[in-house]
Amino acid sequence: MKKKSFLLLTILMLALSMFLAACGGGEKEKANGGKDSGSGSDSKDAEESADLPEFVSILTGGTGGTYYPLGGAFASIISDELGIDANAESTGASAENMTTLKAGDGEIAFTQTDIASYAKEGKAMFKEKIDNIQAIGTLYPETIQIVTTAKSGIKSVEDLKGKKVSIGAPGSGTALNAEQILEVHGLTLNDIQKQDLSFDESTAGIQDGAIDAAFVTAGTPTGAVEGLSATEDVVIVPIAQDKIDELIKKYPYYIQDEVPIGVYGLEEAVPTVAVSAMLAVVDSLSEDAVYQITKAIFENLDKVTHAKAKIIDPAKAKEGTGIEIHPGAQKYYDEKGY
Repeated sequence: MKKKSFLLLTILMLALSMFLAACGGGEKEKANGGKDSGSGSDSKDAEESADLPEFVSILTGGTGGTYYPLGGAFASIISDELGIDANAESTGASAENMTTLKAGDGEIAFTQTDIASYAKEGKAMFKEKIDNIQAIGTLYPETIQIVTTAKSGIKSVEDLKGKKVSIGAPGSGTALNAEQILEVHGLTLNDIQKQDLSFDESTAGIQDGAIDAAFVTAGTPTGAVEGLSATEDVVIVPIAQDKIDELIKKYPYYIQDEVPIGVYGLEEAVPTVAVSAMLAVVDSLSEDAVYQITKAIFENLDKVTHAKAKIIDPAKAKEGTGIEIHPGAQKYYDEKGY
């Protein structure tokens, strides 16, 4: 009887020892990201990835603009480099993107610098301040293109009076650009037959004669306008130098720009203005997460096929953001000496 009791006790103690060893190993493995603790580099990798989110949504714009293809490329980079499930979403662009970030329905967003500034201050189309956004950095000039065709007969901004003109999708920053450009030419939105169409809808409307012209604020070349140029003689309406000067003086976030010769089949460059495109991010993303996302994007621009990638310069990304830079992005710029 004693022998049986001793044997049973031995078995119980052995089982308990195995259980405790298994638990200890599991906790040890868990603390090291499922890897053996003997490797210092593995411990470092686990520490670096601890603050990375599992998923990020990148808010872009319409499929015919520049935000959407760039957003898709950035999402692929983030996924490939960091293992984050990243997705680019088509949206109404800048203003809508800011309100979506405020609502917590996205993490990263493309926006115009002027619109981000208005959002932070609660001005223009924003009735309340959006205080949970910070900047990753500026990317490239967003050219204001007043698009029409040769057959429309429109040659100047003043010629838009009485015409059916799209000023962009509801929630985009293009509408405000259109209003301000019309303003310095002595016109208002009431002087045109205003249409609120996306870039794709705008160029389709021009092609089938439903509208006469459209404001398009996007990096050039813009996909929707390129599509139009395949079947129509595209005209980009110029802005006269004195009006450019007046616009920049009144609204300092504008810069002088042009639509280059050859784009859309243009035979000469067309003077206009631009704002800057930028990436904004919710301030709830950790410093480490934004640092790694910023680093991944700017150090893999060679993987982006869109023409705008060639002019994105991380050394200039802090310039003209209009809102404060996220500490994670600032860490990257400090590290690079920008």
